[in-house]
Amino acid sequence: MKLNTLDWIALILVIVGGLNWLLVGIFSFDLVAAIFGAMSVISRIVYILVGISAVYMIFFIGKLGKK
Repeated sequence: MKLNTLDWIALILVIVGGLNWLLVGIFSFDLVAAIFGAMSVISRIVYILVGISAVYMIFFIGKLGKK
């Protein structure tokens, strides 16, 4: 199955989110907050995009299962 642009963006955002949670869990370091500021508008947008990407990945996995 060939991934389209939206698939790649969602995959990258989910990976970034997962790595951020790894850093939070191991080091109590939130990389998104460190870069954009704690709960700034930009960091909130990043968190929202990561969450939407995770929901998209749920449907993407279902799409993979059908093929």
